[in-house]
Amino acid sequence: MPVNLSAPQAKALLAIAGIKLGISSAGIKKVGRPDIVLIEMAEGTTTSAVYTKNAFCAAPVHVCKQHQSQTSPRYLLINSGNANAGTGEQGMANAKACCQYVADVADVTANTVLPFSTGVIGQQLVLEKFEAAIPNAYQALLADNWFAAAHAIMTTDTIAKGVSKQFELDGKTVTVTGMAKGSGMIRPDMATMLAYVATDAAIEQTALDALIIKATNQSFNRITVDGDTSTNDSFVIMATGQAGNATVTDLDSDDGQTLYTAIAEISQLLAHAIVRDGEGATKFIEVTVQQGVDSEECRQVAYTIAHSPLVKTALFASDPNWGRILAAVGRSGISNFDLDKVAIHIGDVCIVDGGQPASTYTEQQGQQVMAQDEITIRVSLGRGQASDTVWTCDFSYDYVKINAEYRT
Repeated sequence: MPVNLSAPQAKALLAIAGIKLGISSAGIKKVGRPDIVLIEMAEGTTTSAVYTKNAFCAAPVHVCKQHQSQTSPRYLLINSGNANAGTGEQGMANAKACCQYVADVADVTANTVLPFSTGVIGQQLVLEKFEAAIPNAYQALLADNWFAAAHAIMTTDTIAKGVSKQFELDGKTVTVTGMAKGSGMIRPDMATMLAYVATDAAIEQTALDALIIKATNQSFNRITVDGDTSTNDSFVIMATGQAGNATVTDLDSDDGQTLYTAIAEISQLLAHAIVRDGEGATKFIEVTVQQGVDSEECRQVAYTIAHSPLVKTALFASDPNWGRILAAVGRSGISNFDLDKVAIHIGDVCIVDGGQPASTYTEQQGQQVMAQDEITIRVSLGRGQASDTVWTCDFSYDYVKINAEYRT
């Protein structure tokens, strides 16, 4: 069960003027299961995207980058059940063929279509299934299809992930709606995660490009379930400009900051939802490292803790074995480490002070914190003013079971 996470209500996912979504079933893994999502963007929509840095990035990621460099996207084509990764030249050809199927029914050029895939790695797409399903998705295009789309992109997710927000910008009501999928193979580096956020706000391309990088670095680039960066990770922001606000051209302006704050909030909620629905997760963990020389070393320490199987299994067992946290900090690779300045807290309980067991700590205190389903681990390095935070989950028996049986 997801950790303190509920599925969105259909009516809570608000339509975005200029965006339509269509869903159909290609029978990629299971006949009758929705597994194709087509997103149509009105002409004039500004789009920006970031992708995985995995060297073996999937064919659709390559095609997305090619098409984005050539023209403005009009359609996003998403399939679940097959990642089209590790598929060579045939995979590239198949991704482009799927774009052409969309182009044929929508009367656009193929390079205005961006393809996205998620699922099993190393299997070729069965093009006949896509050729049959894409026209159905096109015919099903509706503005209020976010709820169905959020379900159609799921793989090992146990719950759909979506959220909306409305706010005032330049005297106009602006709407932001986003959806994401992801549960395992999560450690984004731009997690298998896909995320799509749309707004009716008007924003210039350069400002949107800056916004997506900044928002990603405070959301999807701060989560990990298992430390595995997927071949297919993608995050797309679409801005239709139909809210009627004056076009945002400067992210540092008041309007730019207002828009950024809203999209960053949506992005972070979706990122947290991925961790809360981590494969087999029973606990949601926030790891904050403070008093570092810079943010980079704070993240280095935080990720060493968040990726440690020993820490994650202790969290699952509600075992206050804080020595595992201390060991992770010590092996994080920070140079010129002064252990006498290190303090570690779990929740409000100090477990290490001055590099040694805190004199006030008791096993009972640690047990009470570790028994909670949301836990904060805070490390103070005592060497600077920087801080940073990542979010993760525990490792349970079910994580091994889900991944051992993934292809069966």
